[in-house]
Amino acid sequence: MMRTSVRKNKGLFAAAAVVAVVGVAAGTVPASAADGPRFLEPSELPPHASSPWYAGPVTSGQPDPLPMCVGEGLPSTSVHRTYRTDLDTGALQVTVVERSEQRAKDFAALLRKKLDGCAKTVMQQNPEITAAQKYYGKVDVEEGAHVYGVHTVASWGATDINMFSVGRDGNTVTLVTWGQMGTFADAQAGDFKTTTATAVNKLY
Repeated sequence: MMRTSVRKNKGLFAAAAVVAVVGVAAGTVPASAADGPRFLEPSELPPHASSPWYAGPVTSGQPDPLPMCVGEGLPSTSVHRTYRTDLDTGALQVTVVERSEQRAKDFAALLRKKLDGCAKTVMQQNPEITAAQKYYGKVDVEEGAHVYGVHTVASWGATDINMFSVGRDGNTVTLVTWGQMGTFADAQAGDFKTTTATAVNKLY
């Protein structure tokens, strides 16, 4: 998924955010900060067969590049953390604390709407990409979380699988993405659901 030919489509793949420098940057906050929601630790991500996971700092603001399909819906008040392996697998968690539970409910619904049409959006924005998607169902955690998968095939041969989940706990919404080269058969849906449940449970 991280091949050079793929990178020319800025913001296309959800896991592209993991190529960002993992060192501390302006606007970062400690991963253990007690005044906000907690983030996933590397060991809580879907296990990789041949590499450990590494985590960047918890950083204020929108991730760069933005994750595909949902990126434009993320506000400047977002806080995010990127993750990577030694190979072509990456992940991202973005958390948004809203002013009220109703605003959080509306925001989660907006992200879900964008994911419901993700494959269509990708193909409209990238004529060289063919995309298909699956809805993997709801995760019973706090106010609920929903899991999606999107498979993309590029005209130059790249094939990638990306997973997304949107979950809410009260007035806080978290988005988790995971991606690597592969197809739906490589989605690790069960592990990703476990990661999603952990992410939502850890918010507070």
